[in-house]
Formats: sequence, structure tokens, C-alpha cells
Amino acid sequence: MSQFLPVDEQLDLLQKGAAEIIRVSDLRERLEDSRKTGRPLRVKAGFDPTAPDLHLGHTVLMRKLRHFQQLGHQVIFLIGDFTSLIGDPTGRNVTRKPLTREQIDANAETYKQQVFKILDEQLTEVRYNSEWLGKLGYEATIRLASHFTVSQMIERDEFHKRFSEEQPIGLHEFLYPLMQGYDSVALECDVELGGTDQRFNLGAGRDLQRQYGQKPQIILMTPILEGLDGVQKMSKSLNNAIGIQEPPQEMYGKLMSICDELMWKYWVFLTDLKQSEVDDLRAQVNAGSLHPMEAKKRLARTITADFHGNAAAAHADENWARMFQQKSESEDLEEVDIAYADLVAPSSGDPGLLQIRLPKLLIQLGLAASGAEASRKIAEKAVKLDGEVVTNSLITLAALPTRIVVRLGKRAKAAIIGSVGEGV
Repeated sequence: MSQFLPVDEQLDLLQKGAAEIIRVSDLRERLEDSRKTGRPLRVKAGFDPTAPDLHLGHTVLMRKLRHFQQLGHQVIFLIGDFTSLIGDPTGRNVTRKPLTREQIDANAETYKQQVFKILDEQLTEVRYNSEWLGKLGYEATIRLASHFTVSQMIERDEFHKRFSEEQPIGLHEFLYPLMQGYDSVALECDVELGGTDQRFNLGAGRDLQRQYGQKPQIILMTPILEGLDGVQKMSKSLNNAIGIQEPPQEMYGKLMSICDELMWKYWVFLTDLKQSEVDDLRAQVNAGSLHPMEAKKRLARTITADFHGNAAAAHADENWARMFQQKSESEDLEEVDIAYADLVAPSSGDPGLLQIRLPKLLIQLGLAASGAEASRKIAEKAVKLDGEVVTNSLITLAALPTRIVVRLGKRAKAAIIGSVGEGV
């Protein structure tokens, strides 16, 4: 009996968060062959140790490696200690400043310490591309370069732009995609992972594998993750990053600061939930059976636990609740006792759900004069519950009685919603 899950179940996890796979049909075929033969796929992602620490944006590829690992495939964490001597030209409008061998080695050691927060150290093949690139020599390098033309290189977006703007391009930069491509040949890869900005380099691997008589690797590309601002890619230089070695309280707090829409991208790219599970979670929020803040708290706990453990994540969650959900300013608000029966929504079919109509709550609190006005304010995103904007008229409560701080514009009141059957 095969040690691997059915192919459709594997693809449910592997396709989650993938911007593009070249090609899905090839991946399916290779997974099916893997199930028949019992041979795990060889899957690699390369990381040049150009800086000493990593942030969550870097972990998108590492987590996808982990997904292959969880499915029983052989993952290769490739440290580009040799390619770092060149510097990846991807996304660059100038030539990278070369690192010293000492800097590269020091950074590589920190990468090894950090990556095993995500990958299983016992099941991970760690390789350095200096193993083979450092031994190529002039003759092999010349033969390698003969597989590409100058026109192919100039067609690359970064090089084309720099050439058009008469910006210098170092000859050594042309070698980078060749070297990355040769990594796939040396490791006999079935799959290579990379960001969408790595398309040219990843394609070089497929081309070279054909030239060297190997089956071309499947390419799985992930989008570039936005940082805390939800606009620009995560970067320490843009001050919108979450470092994976940041203290748990700081990591949790930063995750709670992201907007609701970005939360779903983080669920996809930074957790091990299958796409179908993320879709189900989002459907619960859209239906009003799960508050967006609770979904975000689960996300913050999940990611923080990945890097710091469950106990530290739970402690960070409790501290955040004390600091932000129970802050002293709410104690000065006017409190209004309201019977649950005056707010209850029509039956959802699930007798276990405690659901109320938000327009009714706004009217009872005197924050809206009519249901029409209340619905309009909700649609305008002018209503906040416990500091979070809400756009759904149907609200699910965790328990009764409960206290909710309701804000509409500059006006705010605290609703004390009594148990089922209690009056005012």
C-alpha cells in the first residue's frame, strides 16, 4: 500500500497559495508516479544568505517545503553560499554589493538555526551549492553558458530595463540564473519552489535539466507577501515586517494589527491549513457565525505558536486581550443593559448559535434612530465592536451574558447583553 495520500488530497495542500504551477498536469503525473513507485519527490528551494535574519515573508517558501515534507516527500533546503558571491539580480536596478565569504558563512549559520522552526530537521536535506558550483572549473562553466544566448538574458525584465536606461550590468550577473539552474541538475530535482519574481531563474533550471538529459522540474511559484501595511512587500527596510525571532508578544501584536483582508492571505501563506479549510473559515466569518476578530486571534495564536510554542502564544493572547480588549477607557463608557430577547436574530437553523441583529443593538443603545439608518452606517463601515470594524448585520456571541463596546463615529456605549430570557 502506498505511503502517500491520494493525489487530490496532496494537491489540496500543495496548490494552496500557489500563484502558478508549471504545470499542474505534470505535478499530478509525478505525484501519481510517486504513489505507484513509493519514491518521494525531490523538492528544493534555494535561499541566498545575504542577511542574518529572516521575516515571515521569507517563510512562505519554507512553509510550502514543509507541506511537501508533511506529505512524505524529500525536501532540500539549499543554501546558496556560492550564488551569494554573485548576488541575485532579481528585482534589482543596480548590481548587488558583493558579500565576503565570512559574511556568507555567518549568515548561513543563522539561516540553519531559523529554518528548523518550520521544517523537521531530521527529515530535511541541507545542501550548499558550493559543493558543485565551486568545482565546475572554466571548461564546465563555458559549456554551461553555451546553453543560453545574450539576447535571452537581455530579454529578462531587470536586465532589459537597466540596458534601456544605460545602467551598468555586470557580466557575472548573467551567470546567476545559469548557476541556479545548474543547482536543479546537480540535485536532480522534481520540483523547485520560488516567488513569482523568480520565473526566469526557475525556468533556467527546466531548460538545463533537458540539456542534461533529466526530466524538467515542475515549478511552483508563490506570490510576494505584503507586509503589515497591506500594500508593499514585506521588508525590514520598509518597516512593515515581522521577524521570525521577534518576541512572542511583539509578533502576536503585529499580527493583530493587520487589516481583515490581509488576514486571509496570511491564513493561506503562513499556516498549514488546507485551502478548503481556509475557505470554510472565511465562509463562517461571512455568514456571521464567527467574528473577524476571533478569526484574526486564531491566526495570531497559530503563527506565534509555530515559532514560540503553544504556551507562549496563549500567554501573548491573554496579554493582548488585557491591553486592548479590556483597556481602561471602556470603563468610563455609559453601560446599557439589554435583554438578549430584544436583539435575537431569526433562527439560523443551529440552536447552539447565539446570534443578534446589529441594527437592533444600535437602536437599543440610542446610536441609531431606525433600522435603515443603522444598516446604512454598517455598510459605510462606521460601526466598531470592541475596536473592530464590522460590516455584517448578523453577529455571533461567544456566550451570555456579555459586554460589548459599540462605537458609531465619535459616540460609544457599552452594551451589557443579558442571558436568554432575562429582561432589562
